[in-house]
Amino acid sequence: MGHVVPRAALALPLDPGGLPVGFALGVSAGQSPLHRLDDLSLGAIPRLLFDHFGAGDRRKGESGTTNCKTGFHDYSTYWHASYSQIRAKANRSVLSGKNSGMSIPPKHFRPEPFDYHEVIELEIDSLSNLGAGVGRIDGWVVFVPFCLPGERVQARIWKNEANCSQADLLAVLSPSPQRQEPRCPLFTKCGGCQYQHLAYQEQLRWKRQQVGELLRHMAGIDHPVNELIPSPQPWNYRSKITPHFQKPRSDKDLAIGFLAVGSRGKVIDVPTCPIAMEELNAALPAERKRVHQTAGKFKKGATLLLRATTGGVSTNPREVVEEKVGNLTLRFLAGDFFQNNPFILPQFVEHVAREASVESRFLVDAYCGSGLFALSLARHFKEGVGVEVSESSADWARQNARDNDLLNVTILAASAEQIFAQVNFPSHQTAVVIDPPRKGCGPEFLQQLFAFAPRRVVYVSCNPSTQIRDLKEFTTHGYRLITVQPFDLFPQTKHLECVVTLVREES
Repeated sequence: MGHVVPRAALALPLDPGGLPVGFALGVSAGQSPLHRLDDLSLGAIPRLLFDHFGAGDRRKGESGTTNCKTGFHDYSTYWHASYSQIRAKANRSVLSGKNSGMSIPPKHFRPEPFDYHEVIELEIDSLSNLGAGVGRIDGWVVFVPFCLPGERVQARIWKNEANCSQADLLAVLSPSPQRQEPRCPLFTKCGGCQYQHLAYQEQLRWKRQQVGELLRHMAGIDHPVNELIPSPQPWNYRSKITPHFQKPRSDKDLAIGFLAVGSRGKVIDVPTCPIAMEELNAALPAERKRVHQTAGKFKKGATLLLRATTGGVSTNPREVVEEKVGNLTLRFLAGDFFQNNPFILPQFVEHVAREASVESRFLVDAYCGSGLFALSLARHFKEGVGVEVSESSADWARQNARDNDLLNVTILAASAEQIFAQVNFPSHQTAVVIDPPRKGCGPEFLQQLFAFAPRRVVYVSCNPSTQIRDLKEFTTHGYRLITVQPFDLFPQTKHLECVVTLVREES
């Protein structure tokens, strides 16, 4: 059980009724006089705050920016702050060893159970599916990023939600034996990775556990989850990266990289990325230099593209690139979607093939793209159909079928409303593979799928939360969960790819 730093340590004496009778405005009670509230008139308190925090200091309150130079009245924001906020100020001063100033909470900050920027200590007992450490104080859940189960940490509250709080990590007081040195110096600043500080085998264990918890809590299904299939290459595995930048103010201020942790707008400058393939990192300096040299021509931000392809790196989203998966050679546009970890793809695809081909003679790949599953699985089936709503992607899938001499696969371009309209296979002998976007399957698609009623469904997803949400629909339409197999296509991050197999019960 964690605990809040005791009041006594904050130089906040209490009267018999538990109310603060004074507060210290220095680093500690020994360095600043203890001012009794009953010794100060209402008019003296703003002056005391003004003197302590310093003339010219600017603070942001609910009504906007307050300038201490303009007089006592402008400091009313601070006087109307609660005693708990003053306590939090003393708290931070004592723990940090310096006078850090009072933090004013955002306008809609929930005041309970913790004050804004209150410093707490707690034990971390698990990891969330977003990669944050999970601890509890008196049963109340607190999420703290970049810490590990078994660690005791010091954290600072920045948000209270309806049933939990969010905090920033200040210090690891007792490190986990599973903690390792992050490979990237930008870890905790760049928002791309969440687990570089965690030993790889532990990453796999926690990701597996999180899939099981999602099954139980979201779908009400208690089913074994197979051990994660690890990536053969846990570093330098990504075959595609998309660094971006905001509207440049000057060449010197131009950051080219990825979003900062917890930000939707701030970009962290990333000159090299340890999870990107080595050839991408080798090509990145030239792309960065090109952007810096032409920064003045950009009226707004832009996104770069670096995609590995046979014989080099493509930076043009309209350029045709090539990827080998087992014995297949697949061609598509560099900007199109394709799985970004080529090192694990052969195992990944083979698993889907084994699961889909059990007691099935026909295959439907309902989100076929450029043909990854439809063509990779073709040899396991008498006949297959790939369905794609994008005419351009369907064209590439057809070309890839011809280039690989796969004559038993037909590629259809169909509207979202008629995915199965041209599929004439007997449903009881058909397996359907689905690999939807992160948002999962829409109701319209599921309606069509259940109407077609294939015997077997292999559901591939990069977002287990939406996948397991959809599983509830499958179970209500007569499908039984057979296998849950996660793959670690994204080492060092919170993401994973999960493959579930479902079979329709005979009526």
